[in-house]
Amino acid sequence: MNKRTTGSWYEDIACDYLKSQNIKILKRNFRVRCGEIDIVAFDEGYYSFIEVKYRKDNKYGGPEAAVGFAKQKQICNVSRFYISFNHIPEDAPVRYDVIAISGEEGACKIKWYKDAFEYI
Repeated sequence: MNKRTTGSWYEDIACDYLKSQNIKILKRNFRVRCGEIDIVAFDEGYYSFIEVKYRKDNKYGGPEAAVGFAKQKQICNVSRFYISFNHIPEDAPVRYDVIAISGEEGACKIKWYKDAFEYI
């Protein structure tokens, strides 16, 4: 499996998990010139911008550790485009989440970090 296929496969797992939690998926892979957001969802009155990260093991830290400052800033910038393009009020509540998936295929562990970081 190449990197894009692997990423898409784990995003599918994340979406299935979110749906099992009764979360409404609004958009997958929202792309603009400055970047991409893996999943945009609506949860408990919040527009949730979600980054999905996978690591087979935690040898170099958990998957959530891969969402550093630069990635957070990129997600925040892309979220502004999503809000603008979809005519969402600027004062609408938003949240930045990370879904961390680790382990082998078929035995994955999923951790959902709600409000993982603030707008930068």
